[in-house]
Amino acid sequence: MSKSLIALLLVPLGLIRGQELKPVALPTPQTSGGKPLMQVLKERKSVRDFGPEQLSKQMLSNLLWAAWGINREDGRRTAPSASNHQEIDVYAIMADGAYIYDAKANALKPVAQTDMRKLAGTQAYAADAPVNLIYIADTAKLGGDDAARLAMANADTGFIAQNVYLFCASEGLGTVVRASVNRADLGKALNLRAEQRIVLAQSVGYAKKSAGD
Repeated sequence: MSKSLIALLLVPLGLIRGQELKPVALPTPQTSGGKPLMQVLKERKSVRDFGPEQLSKQMLSNLLWAAWGINREDGRRTAPSASNHQEIDVYAIMADGAYIYDAKANALKPVAQTDMRKLAGTQAYAADAPVNLIYIADTAKLGGDDAARLAMANADTGFIAQNVYLFCASEGLGTVVRASVNRADLGKALNLRAEQRIVLAQSVGYAKKSAGD
């Protein structure tokens, strides 16, 4: 067996597959329209049953921009972050693979070409949701002790997750945020560094229609 083949076999499968995925260029986000703020606050709720309908690229672009996109020329975002550290990365876990949202390029960068949605939550619905957003804090970007870094990361993630809730209420999507995530296995599958911590996950999709709908 050649050395090159042995080296290839020693590379984690997820990383090999990640190289097969191509970056996904997203359409320019639509930043106008939508329901009035007071209405979406009234309609905001958690949904845990998702149908099979997939999100279009345009809807995905709008969703990610609303969550954590750039809304000013100086690079600041749609959600606040402590001292503008921008330590939160948003990963999108979908059936075709895992991606990281690149707000500057308005694109999804591939991480692994494997369906790891079942790792995105301990609840069964996570494996069925078209999109699972994983909020990962890069604590290396934060100052202070562990308690301070964790507090900042938790708060900043909460702002992003609420943006997603309001967007979904405006656009007729269902969503639910949760702390129950298989952090060890998902972190390994995403090849996270020790300084990267999975804070929360949030499933997004169209609510499953009942027979009476």
